[in-house]
Amino acid sequence: MYFLSMLIASQMEPTYARRVYPCFDEPAMKATFNIRIIHDPSYVALSNMPAIDVSEVKDENGSLWTVTTFNTSLKMSTYLTAFVICDFDYVTRTERGNEIRIWARKEAIKNGYLNYALNITGPIFSFLEDILNVSYPLPKTDLVALPDFGAGGMENWGLMIFQEASLMNLPSDEFTSRKAMIALIVSHELGHQWFGNLVTMNWWNDLWLNEGLASYFEYLGATFVEPKLSLDKIFYAHVVQPVLREDSEIARSLSESEDKIKGSFPLMSLFDNITYSKGASITWMLSGFLTEKLFIRALTSYLKEFSFSNANQDDLWTYIQMVIDAQDEVHLPAPVKQIMDSWTCQNGFPVLTLNLTTGTVRQEQFFNKKNRKSTDSYNNTWIIPISWMRNGSSQPLTWLDKSSKMFPEMQVSESEYDWILLNVNLSGYYRVNYDQLNLKRLARLLENDPKAIPAVSRFQLIDDVFALTDFGYVPIETALELTKYLAREDELFIWNVVLLNLIPDSLESTLKNHEVYPLLKKYLLKRMLPIYHYYAGFIRQNADALEDDYFAQAYLEKLMATACWLGLQDCLDLSSELFAKWRDNPEYKIPFLIRRTVCCYGVAVGSDKEWNFVWERYNHTDSVEEDEDVLLYAMSCAKESWLLHRYLQYGLSDTLFSSNCTSVIILHVVTKDIGHRIAWEFVTENWPLLSQGYGHELLHDVLKVMGRFVKTDVQIQEVFYNATLEEDEREAITMLLESAKLENIERRKLLIKVANWLEKNVDD
Repeated sequence: MYFLSMLIASQMEPTYARRVYPCFDEPAMKATFNIRIIHDPSYVALSNMPAIDVSEVKDENGSLWTVTTFNTSLKMSTYLTAFVICDFDYVTRTERGNEIRIWARKEAIKNGYLNYALNITGPIFSFLEDILNVSYPLPKTDLVALPDFGAGGMENWGLMIFQEASLMNLPSDEFTSRKAMIALIVSHELGHQWFGNLVTMNWWNDLWLNEGLASYFEYLGATFVEPKLSLDKIFYAHVVQPVLREDSEIARSLSESEDKIKGSFPLMSLFDNITYSKGASITWMLSGFLTEKLFIRALTSYLKEFSFSNANQDDLWTYIQMVIDAQDEVHLPAPVKQIMDSWTCQNGFPVLTLNLTTGTVRQEQFFNKKNRKSTDSYNNTWIIPISWMRNGSSQPLTWLDKSSKMFPEMQVSESEYDWILLNVNLSGYYRVNYDQLNLKRLARLLENDPKAIPAVSRFQLIDDVFALTDFGYVPIETALELTKYLAREDELFIWNVVLLNLIPDSLESTLKNHEVYPLLKKYLLKRMLPIYHYYAGFIRQNADALEDDYFAQAYLEKLMATACWLGLQDCLDLSSELFAKWRDNPEYKIPFLIRRTVCCYGVAVGSDKEWNFVWERYNHTDSVEEDEDVLLYAMSCAKESWLLHRYLQYGLSDTLFSSNCTSVIILHVVTKDIGHRIAWEFVTENWPLLSQGYGHELLHDVLKVMGRFVKTDVQIQEVFYNATLEEDEREAITMLLESAKLENIERRKLLIKVANWLEKNVDD
């Protein structure tokens, strides 16, 4: 028998409470809430507070209903009220008198999928209580795992709601990456119990006071329960580096003025990476220059002062200022408000340019010089903390509080062993542009003794120099000089940023057809071999030994895929070996760290036998969703065009695929070096049929990829030769392809420079 069960859950943030009950639905209008829910007796009702009474009532038809009454809530904002009506089970544990229950589908509870989440929730609670020195005010906490939920998690006070994928872990899965994801999400929502629930921002323009602070404590909490995670590396790789890439002159500032965020302003647009990641990065910087001790001391008094109430950004600055004024160890060059407003009220961020002969450091807003209009003026200045080291020893923190300044202590001598590194371990939210003199010294240092520069700083150095290249500050050759040392680089998270910059996923198919490919192959493989063999050894002998290596789980796939893409024989052999093992015994599990690559190259190196095996596995009923994704991808890796033709034909058939797979298949094939023509012909031939199913989104996505190959107007015309399009679509697509064409012409110029540089340096 299959019973249908029902589930009701609420999501009020930002402004949906008003749709559930009449209220003044604004974060500053806090109140206490008495909630009572009348529901079917076979279900349980949950809300923010513990249930104090459960009784029965008959309706006019004589049916029995359950009435669950909850205790009066604390004084809180409407967007945090919540309820769930479900037939779930729970696991429970009490931590310091706080009864923690995690609810999920009965099956999942029975199989122990929620045990890991339960094991960490109590300890993270205690960690936050201890560090903030403010106790959690509720008697109970429920975490509910829903089969489907719009957000990753929602921090409702006492009743947090999650997607079940964010909370579940197979008890047999010992891999850190899965645990880390759960720990981060749980820790983020627990951080909100203080930042957001106890003290709430006055209005949505200061949303970062909720989300930025919760995102900062998310990393502290997660690395507390999973000490094998390196806090600074993971914070840099997950939070700072991605948001620096996104935060440019077009993005908004972290804190907007209140009147801007009023009326019909789309509040959901504020829940973005600027609010979360830039908010967390600025907090990290603040904690760094204040020292964590003073920062936490200020947060404690801020939380105590504004408990059950609301605060704005200035309130936080005031409480930090009070702590600074009461001590004399830390001296700031300006009031906290003046320093911090420069980071939160201006958009973008600065780049520091260093001249080591004179010791001058100047700042300007980091913007894309390649598409700057001469009328644009960027004259923002920031008050910038500079942590730095000279020749490997840390120097006292210094400040740049105007557009440029001379630091005599930063003038270097003639000796090439005299070098300087700014923004050590990413303590500040900015990029650094070194002069050629210092870069040469740093490049040399990396080749002789890479460990002299801390790992996060090596990552930064490479990420900064490639970003500077992209934005037209330095020539590509400068960035390439810093890759020479890579044979001595043993950190995967650094290799990952190198590969993302040199071989972006989006360019694999185009680079293959370019004269830069054989040079890149020779240059990179030579440098990749040590780290490749180190990890390939584990994969061959005992992949489980990598279960604590978070970055191997996050980034080994990209390294392997690149090695195979560059044609490294051992990589292709390893893929064939593991693939053959799996073909002989479908129960065999290819190590999940590199499954996608092994399946892809198993098919690429193989014949139709390998392809048909993957097809069979795909049609096997018991495959899980993530497996299906890997298999769909693998089948697009075939190197024989007839297999790709057949695959695309299969994709059209309703009987073989659920309809949403067709576009996935087309997009996989179109990104492959031999697939892009085949997929394009297929799309244009079958356009009438495809456009019914997918409309123009599919065409758009396919053309984005096709656009990488467009170099001439003739090719643009050819695109329209057999696709039947409406006039307005023609215009939109012509624009898309025109801009792709210009990008490709620019990219060709760049690749010629890269090729010339590699020609000269490939044998070093």
